[in-house]
Amino acid sequence: MQIIISNNSKEPIYEQITTQIKSYILSGELKEGTAIPSMRQLAKELQVSVITTKRAYEELEKAGFIYSIVGKGSFIAEQNLEMIKEKKLKAIEEQLTAVITNSKEIGISLDELQELLKILYEG
Repeated sequence: MQIIISNNSKEPIYEQITTQIKSYILSGELKEGTAIPSMRQLAKELQVSVITTKRAYEELEKAGFIYSIVGKGSFIAEQNLEMIKEKKLKAIEEQLTAVITNSKEIGISLDELQELLKILYEG
């Protein structure tokens, strides 16, 4: 697992960590029961505060992606990938609804919108 932190990103460091670990889990690169680095170890590797990695791990645990055992470490939790996919699909539908509303307000046609989506998706 390699996490890359960007100092140029507007996204807070703990969110960058959280997002990348979630991505590894959802892609199947990190399997259920796999140990992940300790908060201190990850903080040292990334050269960030332990408070930052602690917050990232807390967010991941709250969302059900990892679980921690005192004295043993943090591990990848069992994932209901179908449920996660459904939640993401719902979020995409909500965002696309907003895009459609905005497009209609400024007169963008469906063809223009599809072309823009295709460009952004492939780009």
